[in-house]
Amino acid sequence: MGFKTLRISIAWTRLFPTGEEIEPNPQGVAYYQSVFKALKKHHIEPIVTLSHYEMPLYLSKKYHGWLDRRLIDFFVTYAQAAFESFGEYVKYWLTFNEIDSVGRHPFITAGLIPDQIPDDNLESAVYQSLHHQYVAAAKATTLLHQMSPSSRMGSMLTKLTTYPNTANPDDVLLALQRNLDNYAPADVQVFGTYPPLYERYLKNKGIEIKKGKDDDAVLKKGTADYLAFSYYMSRTESADPTKEKAAGNTIMSVKNPYLASTEWGWQIDPVGLEISLLELYDRYRVPLIVVENGMGATDKTNVDGTINDDYRINYLKAHIAAMSRAVSQGVDLFGFTSWAPIDSISVSTSQMSKRYGFIYVDQDDYGKGTRKRSKKASFYWYKKVIASNGADLD
Repeated sequence: MGFKTLRISIAWTRLFPTGEEIEPNPQGVAYYQSVFKALKKHHIEPIVTLSHYEMPLYLSKKYHGWLDRRLIDFFVTYAQAAFESFGEYVKYWLTFNEIDSVGRHPFITAGLIPDQIPDDNLESAVYQSLHHQYVAAAKATTLLHQMSPSSRMGSMLTKLTTYPNTANPDDVLLALQRNLDNYAPADVQVFGTYPPLYERYLKNKGIEIKKGKDDDAVLKKGTADYLAFSYYMSRTESADPTKEKAAGNTIMSVKNPYLASTEWGWQIDPVGLEISLLELYDRYRVPLIVVENGMGATDKTNVDGTINDDYRINYLKAHIAAMSRAVSQGVDLFGFTSWAPIDSISVSTSQMSKRYGFIYVDQDDYGKGTRKRSKKASFYWYKKVIASNGADLD
């Protein structure tokens, strides 16, 4: 296809099976070195996420995941090993995938096992775990800058751009609150400090973040070099609880009557991506990269073996055009990676039939199939898009 870049993740457990080891597993190091050498051979720049929803289960069970401050040092040890082992191949790093998602799925993001934490303490546990991830990310960023000054570390956010359902001030206020909540993790990682409204929100909720004596200085020193984010759809909020709801990326919101939806109910909003880029760049003034964007759909194989996924082409075409408009208005956008190059099991629904890739994999929701790979129509279209650096979308 002519890929120029590929976003991948390192499984923490391939290097440190329990998370407590001092030295990385040589077989794990060799595995990833082979991957990066292959990428280099094909002139593909890797963008590497250190923690993408797969922290060692051992740390979750023994320490209650990121609720325990000791995970900061375990993560920094892991990050250092990754920098030492793969630094010659990797320039762009990300610490935590969608760091804002701890509240939406505490176990997947932070290793919190809800039934092991009293219900009245789960919300506090979420914010405390999030703080420990902030500190770990800042320490890893500072370490990367020391070890490889030319490398860059990014923060990664789920961009959940929210509109008010109506001009009712109550709807506008609710949408504003949702957007401020979405910004907060990026505020901490890009600006290096907790935003005042975020601190007051926690205080009003009776949540006290237990900080180490140097945490504030660590956050200020280890700020992110760029902001990465996922964008699949916008969401709409209303103060009226009876409004019809629409599904989304692990969230529900009010259905927007002006937008079409995918088979799984995710509303399609390319203009929302343009809005997101303008808002983020105006707020943070650091380089941006879209690292997840795509649509889940049921793909059908024709008798001759071809797969016509024009709906995917239309979705991506509209979103790439939106990125182009944002760039023309001054946004510093240095890259784009779709979700995903090849069909895989969708995490949100555990379905293989919810497909995102340019390459079809012959496997069903029950694991049956030949696993043969086939190029979809979008494969040939996106190859042309890459070759033209997004200029040719026809």
